[in-house]
Amino acid sequence: MFIHLGGEKIIRASELIAIFDVSIEASSKISKGFVAQAVKDKRTEAIGEEEPKSLVVTVDKVYYSPISSATLKKRAHQPLAL
Repeated sequence: MFIHLGGEKIIRASELIAIFDVSIEASSKISKGFVAQAVKDKRTEAIGEEEPKSLVVTVDKVYYSPISSATLKKRAHQPLAL
């Protein structure tokens, strides 16, 4: 199963760890530290030019997605037909 994160970015559902609203980055010291470390390690990727609405944490990267966390969570439970 695959999940479309926006733009041309698609990930395998098996790589997915968590999907968060982007506001979590500012609301928690732990999440802020996690994202700061991912940036330092060059493990972040912004998808598209739009304002990010969600953070998608995978095994290897943290993606800033322009798609809402609610929509991404729905997509995570539906197979993507390719």
